[in-house]
Amino acid sequence: MRVCLITPDPDHPLLAAAAGLLRADGHRVEPLDPGTAAGPPTPPQADVYLLKARTPQALALARELERQGAPVVNSAAATTLCQDRTAMAELAVRAGLPFAATRTHDSLGDWAASGDPVPDGPVVVKSRHSRRHDLVARADDAARLRELAAQWPQEPVVVQDFAPNNGWDHKLWAVGGRVFAALRRSELAPDGRGPTLPLALGELPDGWEQLVLQVGEVFALDVYGVDVIDTGGGVPLVVDVNAFPGIRGQDGAPEALAGLALTRATTRHG
Repeated sequence: MRVCLITPDPDHPLLAAAAGLLRADGHRVEPLDPGTAAGPPTPPQADVYLLKARTPQALALARELERQGAPVVNSAAATTLCQDRTAMAELAVRAGLPFAATRTHDSLGDWAASGDPVPDGPVVVKSRHSRRHDLVARADDAARLRELAAQWPQEPVVVQDFAPNNGWDHKLWAVGGRVFAALRRSELAPDGRGPTLPLALGELPDGWEQLVLQVGEVFALDVYGVDVIDTGGGVPLVVDVNAFPGIRGQDGAPEALAGLALTRATTRHG
């Protein structure tokens, strides 16, 4: 089989490990940098494409490959959806997922200047459009909100009420139906983000593993991450969904990705 990695960073640990496994079994693995590619090969040259990039160039490349009949993991449509936190929240709520209530404002500066926008307690403010180094911050009062607005005046944002929790995010991932888990000190905690700690699936509250798989079905994702916080007594609150995250340091994740690539390639030929 021939597998293509759509990424500017084929040496990413997850991709490099999966590629090594595939090559050891005699498969051909090639990177395709969407930032330098003149366009997709015609017809598609690979049996499956792994989309580990979210730039406009990468998404356009993936859409064209799909138009030509090539399987792309994840699809361009699913990847695009996860970049828009407003659309993400709307879909999750329609599907009955325990997703954080989300409000959208076209401009952080205009919203912050609209009176007292946080009268009922702290909120979490996030860039509407998910990307590297985007805005994710807690605001306990209007003064803090004005500080954020001074830095991000024109930023479209989503706002979620801050849910009291123990300060730890559950970082949950799935690759081809296999779930992985870890704990990470929240970036919203007083001391900021801490290290990622391993977490066995057996230590998850009841129903959480099934919740992760349900998210994949709702969002049509094969490789994804789900950020969940425990609001007390094992009650989950989903606060974000990510298409094809890094999934670093998870034993078995490269094997799961390699297996998924071969399954999708075989399905195409079948």
